Amino acid sequence: MTIDLPLIWTAIIGFGIFMYVVMDGFDLGIGILFPFIRDHEERDVMMNSVAPIWDGNETWLVLGGAGLFAAFPVAYSVVLTALYLPLILMLIALIFRGVAFEFRFKAKRTRYIWDAAFIGGSIVATFAQGVVLGAFIDGIAVENRTYAGGPFDWLAPFPLFCGAALLFGYALLGCTWLIMKTEGRLQRHMYRLVVPLTCILLLFIAIVSLWTPLAHEAIARRWFSLPNLFYFMPVPTLVAITVLGLVRAVAIRADRQPFLLTLALIALSYTGLAISVWPNIVPPSLSIWEASAPEKSQAFTLVGVTIMVPIILIYTAYSYYVFRGKIKLGEGYH
Repeated sequence: MTIDLPLIWTAIIGFGIFMYVVMDGFDLGIGILFPFIRDHEERDVMMNSVAPIWDGNETWLVLGGAGLFAAFPVAYSVVLTALYLPLILMLIALIFRGVAFEFRFKAKRTRYIWDAAFIGGSIVATFAQGVVLGAFIDGIAVENRTYAGGPFDWLAPFPLFCGAALLFGYALLGCTWLIMKTEGRLQRHMYRLVVPLTCILLLFIAIVSLWTPLAHEAIARRWFSLPNLFYFMPVPTLVAITVLGLVRAVAIRADRQPFLLTLALIALSYTGLAISVWPNIVPPSLSIWEASAPEKSQAFTLVGVTIMVPIILIYTAYSYYVFRGKIKLGEGYH
């Protein structure tokens, strides 16, 4: 029996990226929501809800990038060359945001500066991630296994639109996370934001779902040819069911269901994007098999990943377990 190592590595990297989107998404979303909350104590509660776990969430970003470098060096070189500027902007924003986490609790007179750094870092990092995603889906020019485009090819309508879409996606994640982790006036405020954010995000998803097949014939064939249409129809159907469930969960003031349903909505969107680009690791022309490292290299690095990923999952689950429960005013991690 032949083991398809590129396929295994694609699953690992895809899992790592999804975990990052979900786990860093809600704490980036809290930064995006910060301007809507003016009370300093409630802002403390918002940050305290993620302060013990936010840096561990970013482990998955490192795993995704390192896995791409180890298993698909050609894709790594092409993607980083094409998207160098938005990726650097993302990393700088994450640095500002990380510093704000540590300094804000200690600052008194200058707290407004660190609030601004937290807000700006969250918004810029999220927007840059959306631009990277949009540019990836839109396609990267490749010739002779190297990047053949310019440094600003990512500066196009579709990537910028995806950047805006991700702002609302992460904001919804952060909003539903705060519903689960807080109570009182702050929780009530988050309940009021869920439905508007969901409607705007659903509009973005619908536009992207139409834009991509209209702009790319290969994606249109993938989704709308028979029998693929019947195979993939459950994805938009489940999106509609999830949105209805989310609205109902907010109406009955459920604590955990809104967050879990938002995770499901993000997972379905991620699945739809994966269907659109498969099996290319650099759309539209470089497949996972063409971009893969030598088999021995993939097998060697796979040993380390099979050891480390379970460890990461265990300590992540344990940290979430330790810091479970509601965050109250005046309490939290400093």
